[in-house]
Amino acid sequence: MGLPDEAEKHPPLCSGQVGLLELRRTGFAACPPSHPSQKGVVKAALVIQKRYRGYRARLKAREYCALAVFQSLEYADEQRQMQLSSIFSFVLKNYTPIYKENRVLADQLIENNFREFQDRQYNVEMVQVPQSYSGPRLKFPFTFSDIDVLIRAYKNQQVLHAHYVLEVLFETKKALKKMPNLTYTNSSPFKDITICGDLHGHLDDLLLVFHKNGLPSETNSYVFNGDFVDRGKNSIEILMILFVSFLVYPNNMHLNRGNHEDFMMNIRYGFSKEVLHKYKVHGRKILEVLEEVYSWLPVGTIIDKQILVVHGGISESTDLNLLNRIQRSKLKSVLMPPLGASRNRLNNLTDSEEEATTSGSTITPPDLLPRQEWEQIIDLLWSDPKGKNGCYPNTSRGGGCYFGPDVTAKFLSKYHLKMIIRSHECKPDGYDICHDGKVITVFSASNYYEDSSNRGAYIKLAYGMMLRVFQYRVAGASCLIHLSQRIHTLERNAIRILKAKIISRRSDLISAFYLRDYSKSGKISVAQWAFTMENTLGLNLPWRALSPHLVNIDSDGNVDYMSCFEDVQIENSPEKMKTPLIETMYRYRSDLKPIFNLIHCDHSAQRR
Repeated sequence: MGLPDEAEKHPPLCSGQVGLLELRRTGFAACPPSHPSQKGVVKAALVIQKRYRGYRARLKAREYCALAVFQSLEYADEQRQMQLSSIFSFVLKNYTPIYKENRVLADQLIENNFREFQDRQYNVEMVQVPQSYSGPRLKFPFTFSDIDVLIRAYKNQQVLHAHYVLEVLFETKKALKKMPNLTYTNSSPFKDITICGDLHGHLDDLLLVFHKNGLPSETNSYVFNGDFVDRGKNSIEILMILFVSFLVYPNNMHLNRGNHEDFMMNIRYGFSKEVLHKYKVHGRKILEVLEEVYSWLPVGTIIDKQILVVHGGISESTDLNLLNRIQRSKLKSVLMPPLGASRNRLNNLTDSEEEATTSGSTITPPDLLPRQEWEQIIDLLWSDPKGKNGCYPNTSRGGGCYFGPDVTAKFLSKYHLKMIIRSHECKPDGYDICHDGKVITVFSASNYYEDSSNRGAYIKLAYGMMLRVFQYRVAGASCLIHLSQRIHTLERNAIRILKAKIISRRSDLISAFYLRDYSKSGKISVAQWAFTMENTLGLNLPWRALSPHLVNIDSDGNVDYMSCFEDVQIENSPEKMKTPLIETMYRYRSDLKPIFNLIHCDHSAQRR
């Protein structure tokens, strides 16, 4: 297990506090300096303090730019993934006659070959555990010792046998089916509740939380607020620990669904590949069962009838009464919306796609949620808070909405709540407070983008609405290097990833640059370059601040725009393969993968 970064145990004081502290130690802050030498020391101290503040501010600005690049690219990728929903809607619309004539084919289109599996006897006990297996052995009904055995095994990098994985999944599904859509729990003088945000396959973060805060028990309750999987390399281990803990303490372990508890997201963001790699023989069966388990996860938790915990957020139409009545098991994937889905929930559709999803049909095929209910779920899983009043489409992610302070206040008043705790967004400090303290974001995966890119955090709720935030960072190689070196590494990696994005739009960018290069000199102003980059790439970034890292700028402040395609070290990039077809396929490579896997139900693309 990773150890906490020692620097996080005692966070450094701000620069102003450091200077005042040093003055107090020398005695100069206690009484006015009278001796000339004392005056000189104070003046020198103030100069040092000023320069240190400037140095820290510049580092913070660089860190902000780097994290903005990572987050913008992440959201742009999610936006493209959400746009796939328009393709599914279009296919459903055009295959409606086939649905009536051929139920089997239509079920494949609607559910991606989902089906109810045979009984537990066949699916679990047909997978035999050999005598040579040396990993952890679990026995149902599970007890606290099984949690401990599992954690110890994962610390030693052992793999749980597929027999036990399937057993855990089937038992979890059976238990989840008894849970309501919104679960309710209460703190007490003898029981605290800990809320954790996104883990995204970061097992070391989960183990560190348990190390600092204790394992789940009847007096130590947890709410894990979605996005357990994808991106990190230990997603299946996190699921097994959480599910076994839930089976041992069903009243003290609450698991909310996140937007990554979705088989389509798993194909794109790595979890499917992880499972098929670790369980080569039975991996596909595990993934198929997981698709069902996801659909039975509750969508929110209400604590003490005062705090709503959901993964993403709310909208102006969020209705807790309706949410309690939804048949959540019908929602296999948010990316397969019902016909007639609202434009506000499916951003950036083309006119033809929008017409295909909304014209002439109000039929909702069986096994799909009605449009209104689907919108309720997508808002909970995908939305983000903003400082601006109102509720408007989430253009960054392409799904859900942005909700302002007025929407939060109205919602809390309507349902007699005091606060919303949500996750879904990586924050530099692991948490963030907005909307006048009524919305708290908690994110538990430290080093999410890169080593030392962010802290993780969890929230501990004591009886009487006493909230405390605990921050941490799993120690990596960067814990031994200077802060400026960490930020330099973070900045360098952000620029590398951004350049990959730029090279994928090379033809479009060159065409846009030519239109603004009226003299055909190969140069345009920094303002023109920044506008072109933002308009073409669709990324809201501080392009002027990033320009020195991306292009050559002459003494007159003009940009050599072709220089942004130089020094790009990307394997098999379109820079090396000049044809427009290759460039287009490279640009949409992450979009083609999930589509290919939908067509090829045997997941053959995952094995290559």
